Amino acid sequence: MSRIRVDHVYKHYDNVPVLQDISLGIEDGCVLSLLGPSGCGKTTLLRLLAGFDYVDAGQIALGERIVASPTIHVAPERRGVGYVPQEGALFPHLTVLGNVRYGLSRHKQWRARVDEVLALTGLTGLEQRFPHELSGGQQQRVALARALAPNPALILLDEPFNALDLDLRRGMCEDVIALLRQTGTTTVLVTHDPAEAFAVSDRIAVMHAGQIMQCAEPNIIYWQPASASVARLTGSAIFLDGTADNGCVATSIGQLPLYPSPVACAGKVRAMLRPEQISIGAPGQGVPAHVMKRTFRGDHVALRVKIDGTLELGLRTSSWAAQAEGAEVSVSVRGRCVAFVAGRNPRHGDFAKQTVNTTPHASADATDPACSTLPASHTIQEVP
Repeated sequence: MSRIRVDHVYKHYDNVPVLQDISLGIEDGCVLSLLGPSGCGKTTLLRLLAGFDYVDAGQIALGERIVASPTIHVAPERRGVGYVPQEGALFPHLTVLGNVRYGLSRHKQWRARVDEVLALTGLTGLEQRFPHELSGGQQQRVALARALAPNPALILLDEPFNALDLDLRRGMCEDVIALLRQTGTTTVLVTHDPAEAFAVSDRIAVMHAGQIMQCAEPNIIYWQPASASVARLTGSAIFLDGTADNGCVATSIGQLPLYPSPVACAGKVRAMLRPEQISIGAPGQGVPAHVMKRTFRGDHVALRVKIDGTLELGLRTSSWAAQAEGAEVSVSVRGRCVAFVAGRNPRHGDFAKQTVNTTPHASADATDPACSTLPASHTIQEVP
């Protein structure tokens, strides 16, 4: 059974829908990332899990206990949830020891627990320093130690490394998640960085416009996205018009095999490839192409090539073996692809149907009665 269940949750601010029909299950010890652009509802969902905001419809359960619904609201301090915000929110007048101890003021053996979490987070020896005497990474580790001190069953991380530079952020995130795995703590991480989500997650929920569009393992999210929007949100993608039949798609760069799917696929489609699936070789080794533009990017070179005089593709290749502008080359494809039935979805700008049977996103309309705001007479039972 899932440790955390989010069932058909809606949330509005000033009659504007922010979350629409969110359903999610998180197993014990799982690391789940909420991935999506700014304003898609990631932090709002995290705040509902923490108890900082009230749900308008649906319910949230931690274990067997319902902690949020239109009529029930368990206070944040009664949920057994640790929360690490973007800015860390340390008390500037308290030392590291004071900050970490804050949530354990009534704990009889608080010193032993503080020493334990300081050791876990690599802060031993910094107990008497104030936040302004710490680096950004150290401050975030103090915030994590404070959240871990009460030994919560769930940790919520709201882009806590966003203020750090890219390399430090990704390194810190991997270290923190490794620590949380060591303690067996169920974790929900909010991020807008696909590379960060892929590196640390057991599952990724891709969000857009207040909905979960797909929730699955990282490799499924990347290679078999449920929609064109999911593909774009999780990395560079190439889309090709083609005709599907018998498990393959005929495109201008050849016959491309599809991932197996119980959903029949035939007729006009758009195939999706990742740029690294396309290899560039000498003429005669694939479909002929002409290099129109070459841009050096350090660890790789971006190429703009034209195929059959009309189709232009943006590709990348290794920086030590890149062809010059004007060169005649050939392109070939490795691996399988996914395809979307032609026809655009007015809600997300996506193609209407995907041929791979992955977890679908919830479909909800802002005009649905379930999305309406609660009446003024509605009362919520505050659960101590």
